[in-house]
Amino acid sequence: MWLSKNQADELVAEHGSPLFVYSRKLLRARADELMALKLPYGHTVRYAAKTNPHMDMIKLLADRGLSFDASSSYEASELLAYGIPGEKISLSTQQSAHNLPELLQAGVKYVATSMNQLEQFAAASKRGDRVALRVNPPTGYGYNNRLTTAGRNSSFGLWHEHLEKALHFAESKNIIVDRVHIHVGTGAEPSAWAHVMEMALTIVRRMPDVTTLDIGGGYKIAYTDTETETDMKLVARVFADKLRAFADETGRQLKLEIEPGRWLVAHAGILLSTVDDIVDTGEDGHTFLRLNTGMNDIIRPAMYGAQHKIEILNEVNEQAEYVVVGHNCETSDVLTTAPGDPESIEPRQMNKARIGDIAAIADAGAYCASFSTKGYNSFPSAKEVFVD
Repeated sequence: MWLSKNQADELVAEHGSPLFVYSRKLLRARADELMALKLPYGHTVRYAAKTNPHMDMIKLLADRGLSFDASSSYEASELLAYGIPGEKISLSTQQSAHNLPELLQAGVKYVATSMNQLEQFAAASKRGDRVALRVNPPTGYGYNNRLTTAGRNSSFGLWHEHLEKALHFAESKNIIVDRVHIHVGTGAEPSAWAHVMEMALTIVRRMPDVTTLDIGGGYKIAYTDTETETDMKLVARVFADKLRAFADETGRQLKLEIEPGRWLVAHAGILLSTVDDIVDTGEDGHTFLRLNTGMNDIIRPAMYGAQHKIEILNEVNEQAEYVVVGHNCETSDVLTTAPGDPESIEPRQMNKARIGDIAAIADAGAYCASFSTKGYNSFPSAKEVFVD
């Protein structure tokens, strides 16, 4: 935890709990590391805005030179409203854009994710003659099936076997597909990225006008001490080697785009909550810490069995074993599921808690405030603050 007990006490006293706290220092450091990566023919870093679209987060990352990936036309419109130039936004959406002509006029870079969307682009007013295409490759990677966004079980992108049909249609409409977007999933082991790049370049070989490859995001972070976090400098070297070999073979020098979200902002967020109650189910059962937050603020444990470190911020020396649960009237609102088994609970050792103690939930900068059952049980959403 990068936040001390005294800092947490002061923030909760000022703002109440539950409370998301984000570190500007950590956000700037991560952004600067990605902007400094070395790729042979240039690179663009696009922050996946769905990860955490807080206006202050967006503006901080924009100030560090990042561009943005939008997952819906509404998200793209929101980025424009925040002052992000259209040419810095790439739109790749499952649902057809509700305001495609306006976005194209603003300069937003469009990624068609299906034949239908490619046809919509061809018919749109204000369109140019260039477009990107998201292609679904044969294989995906992810923490689990729910986080895999490629392969036969995924609806994301145009299935690679239909690529020639899409290219023929684009040519018939005087459209050049000069950028390809390929995203395989979230949480791939660092060792998988060489194969991901090889799959992507195999597809690029079939797309003669492509000058930019968007390899997507999904770069793994370590939520627990047993996980291996993606070393982005190492991955960049792997990508660079593959791109140079491709250039040597084909004469095509591809610019690379990456779309990190979680890797950029997860560690920079902590969710502070208060121990509201402590109950047990007898000698052979469990002791439960009930917090004043839950799946209406942080749904990842309930949905994926995600593992977030949790600390009780007090100064006692005694340890105890607890199952930590949220305040929603929902049996799945459990924050300490068993690793690899979201259907089971697993107690954790932590400082012995008292009602009123602050509990800090780590790595809550990504897919927490923006990804939750907002309004469930009519609980208000946690506030969000930034600290230096």
